[in-house]
Amino acid sequence: MFTEYLITHFSDFQLACLGSFFLHEGVFFLSGLPFIWLERAGWMSHYKIQAKNNSPAAQEKCIVRLLLYHFGVNLPVMIFSYPVFTYMGMRSSLPLPSWNIVLTQIIFYFILEDFIFYWGHRILHTKWLYKHVHSVHHEYATPFGLTSEYAHPAEILFLGFATIFGPAITGPHLITLWLWMVLRVLETVEAHCGYHFPWSLSNFLPLYGGADFHDYHHRLLYTKSGNYSSTFTYMDRIFGTDTGYRKLKALKSTEIEDSSELKNN
Repeated sequence: MFTEYLITHFSDFQLACLGSFFLHEGVFFLSGLPFIWLERAGWMSHYKIQAKNNSPAAQEKCIVRLLLYHFGVNLPVMIFSYPVFTYMGMRSSLPLPSWNIVLTQIIFYFILEDFIFYWGHRILHTKWLYKHVHSVHHEYATPFGLTSEYAHPAEILFLGFATIFGPAITGPHLITLWLWMVLRVLETVEAHCGYHFPWSLSNFLPLYGGADFHDYHHRLLYTKSGNYSSTFTYMDRIFGTDTGYRKLKALKSTEIEDSSELKNN
């Protein structure tokens, strides 16, 4: 069994720190790089949310900075946070947790992360913090998958807290932590991918934001963008920060209906 092999051949520290880091890198780049290829090749352009494309130089700059931030910020954070996770009860030993426990914890992490991220993100859109910190992430008004983690080091630490807080207070099994990390990476890459496909989750899950929801956030000025949530849409709906987005969606819906009527006539 693969899990038994990992446990018997590597220490808890190696698995929790180095294992988590390289798992993150693998999932992140394997899920994000294809969107660069799609953009350069011009394939599936009818699903692209914005007509504008990023230059190859801008894409390469993003990749270089990401590698610098990942090794210079993410990896040290994983190493230095290891004692906290172990103190709270994180383990990698057998037996594995039941699926009921794993599913409950993952749902809790998504809800908690979205709540913390929403308020942290709104704070980053205040004038001073946007100018000196969050504007780095918004260098890409037309996002692609890898831009999801392109940010100022201070923002990586600030908003990264939202991702690790749930696991830090619950002390999950390492397998649960890895599953949460994989799902969170895939979610944020999809939200920044720049494409809205027929199979996008937002077409099937009513409260899920997805690429169309977050792309709107990148297109507008920092004072008017809204759509601050990371995963879901209900926080923006409750606090009225998705008004512009909903108006735009309603306008597009009306235009489509009018176009259909003209064709039928």
